[in-house]
Amino acid sequence: MMMLLMSFLFLILLVPIVNFWFFSFYFLFLMSVFMNMLGFLNELVYLSYFLGIDLLSYSLICLSIWICFLMILASEMIYKQNLFGNLFIFNILFLLLSLIITFSSLNMFIFYLFFEISLVPIFILILGWGNQPERISAGVYLLFYTLLVSLPVMIVLFYLNKKFNSLEFYFMENLELNLLMYLCMNMVFFVKIPMFLTHLWLPKAHVEAPISGSMILAGVMLKLGGYGLFRFMKLFMLSGSYFNILFIMISLVGGMYISLMCLRQSDMKMLIAYSSVSHMSLVLSSILTLNLWGFWGGLILMMAHGLSSSGLFCLANMLYERTYSRSLFLNKGFLNMLPSLSLWWFLLCSSNMSAPPSLNLLGEILLMNSLIFYSKYIMVSLFFLAIYSAVYSLFLYSFTQHGKFYSGVYSYSMVSSREFYLLFMHWVPLNLLFLLSDTLFIWV
Repeated sequence: MMMLLMSFLFLILLVPIVNFWFFSFYFLFLMSVFMNMLGFLNELVYLSYFLGIDLLSYSLICLSIWICFLMILASEMIYKQNLFGNLFIFNILFLLLSLIITFSSLNMFIFYLFFEISLVPIFILILGWGNQPERISAGVYLLFYTLLVSLPVMIVLFYLNKKFNSLEFYFMENLELNLLMYLCMNMVFFVKIPMFLTHLWLPKAHVEAPISGSMILAGVMLKLGGYGLFRFMKLFMLSGSYFNILFIMISLVGGMYISLMCLRQSDMKMLIAYSSVSHMSLVLSSILTLNLWGFWGGLILMMAHGLSSSGLFCLANMLYERTYSRSLFLNKGFLNMLPSLSLWWFLLCSSNMSAPPSLNLLGEILLMNSLIFYSKYIMVSLFFLAIYSAVYSLFLYSFTQHGKFYSGVYSYSMVSSREFYLLFMHWVPLNLLFLLSDTLFIWV
């Protein structure tokens, strides 16, 4: 792992002299190297210093590398218009470096440190390459929502170090029943995932971010909250059996409410951002059930949502680059104008609503089973969540593809091979990873 990090540091020095597209190929090469590391990852392997990976870390590191590769592929306008391309690449490299250390860290303090550091490149992406003046308030929302709840985590970490004389994940054990410590440690993950009532930073950040910022936010940054809960829940096995039901109820009821809000959105990016909150509320609820199916389903749906949501943001950006509007009332009738793109709208919207053979379907089956095992009364909210998920996905597809084409759009470009490749690289792993699903079950 340390060799990998050293290669990143060497690569950062090459940013001023190497071509923009070189880094896209480098990330693809890095992904192929990581794919060859897939082995018996039910135990910690590749240990070096404070780093090591198991299957949970490995899956999310692969997702991070893949999304960063697609971010560069989607950001051709930065290269064409010479909008500080070198700084953009440096930002992505720094972000990926911090994410890899976060996901592979074996020490709680190192995890916490890089968990917070990964906010900075996203903040720079939104402020530097966002389009609207509101991007400043969106960046401040993103930063301070997380920073406000992260200070209590540091205090709890100092307490754990005093209690266990170590901050290694391996040596942690169940803590006594304590609501204050439970809230101090987990609220930062509830904000990050995000849970309903702490989610208001997400739609603002998505709408104001450039396409690369939206992709990494939806694809990886929300998964940091789920990853943190996976790692830290072993401290709260006793407390969780008392307190988790409250947050499960908030998540599921909030997920239903957010799903209804999706049906009245007129902004495509806002709709996709709210649908992320709805999906991640299901992941959060299943992790808090503390059963095996919930942990399996949580990991699988996190991977699936990262690809499908990122792909939908790419599609919304393609229409925005042609019509200069994200409004569903102006982006209509594209089935007549760009039928080849309509196929990708259909494929990614159907994946978003968990149609087979997507990985979302497998994840939602496992999650629903885990929640029904937890309490049979949850079935009511799961029914509405599943129905509304299909409804807002079909709403997004039908509004963009059908209807009368907006006559104010006088000229636009056809879809390039780069854009087809970008969508293909989202859809193929999303719909073929279910063939590797037995591998994803060995980490717990």
